[in-house]
This record gives sequence, C-alpha cells and structure tokens, in this order.
Amino acid sequence: MSVLESRPEPRIAPAVTPAGLRRVNLDSVVAPVITVIVLVSLWQIAAWIVPIREDLFPGPGAVAAKLPQLLADGSLAAAVGTSLWRAVSGFALAVLIATPLALILAHQPLLRKGLGPLVSAMQVLPSIAWVPAAIILFGLSDATIYTVLLLGAIPSIINGLLAGIDLIPPQYRALSQVLGADKRQHIWHVELPAALPGYVSGLRQGWAFAWRSLMAAELIAVGGSLALGVGSLLQRGRDLADLPLVMLVILVILLVGVLIELLCFAPLERKLLRDRGMSRTGENNG
Repeated sequence: MSVLESRPEPRIAPAVTPAGLRRVNLDSVVAPVITVIVLVSLWQIAAWIVPIREDLFPGPGAVAAKLPQLLADGSLAAAVGTSLWRAVSGFALAVLIATPLALILAHQPLLRKGLGPLVSAMQVLPSIAWVPAAIILFGLSDATIYTVLLLGAIPSIINGLLAGIDLIPPQYRALSQVLGADKRQHIWHVELPAALPGYVSGLRQGWAFAWRSLMAAELIAVGGSLALGVGSLLQRGRDLADLPLVMLVILVILLVGVLIELLCFAPLERKLLRDRGMSRTGENNG
C-alpha cells in the first residue's frame, strides 16, 4: 500500500440543520429551568427537614413572600435599575480603556514585560480591597463605585485580548505585509478579528469581575450621595437581620448574572464559533 493510500480521509464536520439549531436553543432553555426546579425543590425539602427556625433558615415560600413588598414600594426595581446602569456604563468604560492598553502592551514587548505581571496581579486581587481606598479618595459618591468596578474589570479584559493576540499565527503578519497593509490596517482588519475568541473570553470574565466588584462596592459604600443599589439593599437586609430579604437579593444578583450570560455572552460566543466553522462540544451530535 502506498503512502498516499494509507492516509486517512479528512473528516468533515456535520452541517448544523435548522432542526438541530432549534433543539440546541430549546435545550439551552429547558436545561436551566429543570436545574432551577430541582434546586428549589431540594431547598424546600431542606427547610422542612432541618430543625431550625424559619427566620434562620427560610424556605422558598418565605423568601418569595418578600417579593411583593419590594415590588410594591419600588425599592427592588430602583435598586436593580441603578446597579445595572452602573454595571453596563462602567463595563463599557472599562472596555474603552482596556482595549487600547492591551494593544499597546501587545506591540511593546518591553512595556509588557514590566506591566504584564502587575496587570495579572491586579486581576487576582479581591475587588473589595479597593473599596476603603476609594472611599478615602472620593467619599461616598459614584466615583468610588466606578473606581472599584474599573479596577476589577480592566485587568481581565487586557489579559483576554493579550491571550487572543498571542495565539495568532505569525504568518498573519507576513501576509499583511505582502498585501501592503500598514500597522493600523493590520491591527483593525487582521489582528483584532483573529484575536476575537480570546477577546470575548476576556470580556466575559471582565463583566463577571465588574458585577462582583460593583456588589462589593455597593455593599460597603452606603449613604452619602449614593443611590440605592442591589448591594445596598443586601446591606439593608443585614442591618435588619432579615434573612429572607438577604436571600431574595442574593437570588436577584444571581438572576441578573444568568440573564446577562444567556442574552449577551452565550449568543455572541455561538455566533463567533459558527462564523469560524466550529461549535461547542456536543452541539452537533445527533
């Protein structure tokens, strides 16, 4: 048998049919719903079994009973709206700051060697550590909230874009030079599109850090000229020793995080993979 005859035939990825896409979309909704139902059921069973007072271990019913009150006085809607505005606007500002910084570090090796470890160290530093310093500098104001949010999100976005750029094959630059592209054209038309998977991962992680940083800042920085946010509402529940309220706010924080993931980052990732002829493991099976 010749060498050519012994080569395995290339495997072609199965095409994604409309029916397969509908099934994937349906599964992405049904699976989380079933998971929530199971977890709530286990929570209720534990509340029945555990011999603790209801105010110390409230069940789903006791927590849900707090919802009409918060909806009636408008405090929950106002807090969620305030926190979402801070998170979205602060995250957008973080993207505008982090993206050019990452591009500068990617094209300045000496600068990256000096600042790269600092950026990574800031990424692992707990966001809550910035809150006391921000309060001393800016007082109880929105500047404190945004400072903590930016310091939490920017390092992750920078590292995500740098990781995406590092994975670009060196042939891409040579091809740009052959085609006569200048540095700006190479960055805009070649480098950024090729680095999108790492960039999107950095954006997703940056959002997670931004949301966590915001909750930490709102939880500690309360009063002054600050509007009531979700973290402030959580602090109110702690001050009142109202565990059902605390647990309800925690569930709201989780719900916002899940919705942002399902409505923004998950579709973006699917489109990115589909445009590159790839898919998540298991999506094309069957």
